Amino acid sequence: MKRLAHLFAGAAGLGAGTYVVIYLYRWQWQRAIMCGVLLIVAEVLLLGLIVLGRLSRIEQRINEGDRRHADVLARLEQPRTEDPAARFRWLDDIRVERTHVFVPVLMAAGAVLSGLARLVQKIAQSTVRPAADRQMAGRLAVLAAPPLGTDLDALPPTGPDRRRTRHRITGFVAGTTALAALVLGLGELTETRPEERAPDTVATSVVVRLATRGVSGQEYRALLAHEIWNRCRHSTAVPLYDATLGSLGDGLYAGVVHPALADHDRMRLRGCLEDTATDRAYFKVVGMDQTRKD
Repeated sequence: MKRLAHLFAGAAGLGAGTYVVIYLYRWQWQRAIMCGVLLIVAEVLLLGLIVLGRLSRIEQRINEGDRRHADVLARLEQPRTEDPAARFRWLDDIRVERTHVFVPVLMAAGAVLSGLARLVQKIAQSTVRPAADRQMAGRLAVLAAPPLGTDLDALPPTGPDRRRTRHRITGFVAGTTALAALVLGLGELTETRPEERAPDTVATSVVVRLATRGVSGQEYRALLAHEIWNRCRHSTAVPLYDATLGSLGDGLYAGVVHPALADHDRMRLRGCLEDTATDRAYFKVVGMDQTRKD
């Protein structure tokens, strides 16, 4: 399910990003903005899925660390049980047949050292909190053995994953290169630059069809057509001062632009005419051609 969600978000983001580039190349800004919003939504969705996955893994590691911490702390708090008969075993050695002189001295020194140890223990108990044991248990938790029945081959490696690091570096370099190539290529395609027009052309003719939804009245449709046409007159690099629009009937309109437009300006005019909509009305470009000298 997680992989399916990642695949869906990635496919949606890839499709939206592709259409953003296409619509920017066609100078259709409204559609590019809509696809850009969808791209942001897909990126937020993908980012949320990644963050949730990381948080779940962190929570799992914390729970595992707490369990090991509790196990180590329980082992540290267990009393040390020793066999009293095993103390001073050297006194029970059958090979000892005579009394040594250092035995009384050793016993007296032991009594003094026991008193000092008892004093140090009392001081330590009054100054040290149980947090020291918890801190030590936290440090030793990484060294604790996994629970019984755990598949050791399924456990993650303890050292740094060099292969994963190499994959991350490779992906970062490839992504940066692709993004730079996309930005440079898109800038090259959409950059406004002076273009040479054909010397034998005098005008550019455009034939469009007005499509409406729920609009009645021929005069109102003509008003909407001229409104869209006037909006797109300023979309080219050269202002269209002499650009007339006439009706051909049956929803068709013909526009004539003087002087003739270059290839880049024709693309910008087509993109604006097909992208601009007003009051449930929009244009569909039927044809565009250059008018040459007779």
